[in-house]
Amino acid sequence: MVTITPAGGSSPVVRIHRAALIEDAVHEIVERRLRGRGWKPYITAYTGYGAPGWARVMARVLLARPGMVRRRREKVRGWRSFTTTPVSSALVRIELGGTITEARTDRSGYLDVRVKGDLDPGWGSAKLSTEGTVPVEAPIRVIDPGVKFGVISDIDDTVMVTTLPRPLLAAWNTFVLDEHARAAVPGMAVLYERLVHANPGTPVVYLSTGAWNVAPTLTRFLSRHLYPAGPILLTDWGPTPDRWFRSGREHKRKSLRRLAEEFPDVRWLLIGDDGQHDQEIYSEFAREHPENVAAVAIRRLSPTQAVLAGAIPGPSETAEVVPSGGKTWFSAPDGAGLWSLLRDTELVRKPKN
Repeated sequence: MVTITPAGGSSPVVRIHRAALIEDAVHEIVERRLRGRGWKPYITAYTGYGAPGWARVMARVLLARPGMVRRRREKVRGWRSFTTTPVSSALVRIELGGTITEARTDRSGYLDVRVKGDLDPGWGSAKLSTEGTVPVEAPIRVIDPGVKFGVISDIDDTVMVTTLPRPLLAAWNTFVLDEHARAAVPGMAVLYERLVHANPGTPVVYLSTGAWNVAPTLTRFLSRHLYPAGPILLTDWGPTPDRWFRSGREHKRKSLRRLAEEFPDVRWLLIGDDGQHDQEIYSEFAREHPENVAAVAIRRLSPTQAVLAGAIPGPSETAEVVPSGGKTWFSAPDGAGLWSLLRDTELVRKPKN
């Protein structure tokens, strides 16, 4: 997106990327034709988070044939998640703790808004509705103001084997592979459950460069493999107002900074892998926000996994070769190895009887 200010000081003219203009035009044509055939909007709600007094609510409004809404919400093979028609500028009514807020979806049908409302710490929900739809519940993880420790976890090759950076394999895993064929990384679910058990009230936030289209699939995967429930922060698919595709790295950087601003008293354990850019991003964040980082835990890929993930096998990229930002770094090939390093640290408090 390029902003040009004309001579004379008049309002700036915003030029939208051509790819985004084409996408918007296609969406408008398709939406108009489908509505003419009787298709109706429905809401896909994502898990949000917040604190007493406010919540970040995330969802998407899409079109479906009458009677097909339930099937759309059930298990679908990867590629079908991307064959959706968004409803732009849809007015969504949000009810949170007795407070009602209205907001509109963006050009791709997404809703990502911070709203006021009181919910007790723990799990709550916001009620969302739009034109002619039955209200749906959006789960909200409300973080207790007294909680000082949390977990931020990457997904790809950290909790789920996806070999993401390799284009052909990534496409196969995303668009073709059935979700039940996806493999969990050994020991990571147990590691997270132990961290949550040792620190009651600990929030777990999953951060990935994946598209929101696969959020329901990821949610089911995490639940099926017994990972602690938590918000999943993903990104949009396709052109943006200023470029062909969103930057995955920038998405992670912005998400980390936002969490630091929203929860300034929480120190996060950052968990990722050495097959992508987690170490670089976590190190940068640790230098910028040392007060918000408790430590960094990196899952080491095997030489074979590193090749499949598009990484170059070499020395272990731990604190010795990646700047730590002044924070302790732990590195192991799986969840059991990371737990053996973390269990005797101050990050793991023994539950009181």
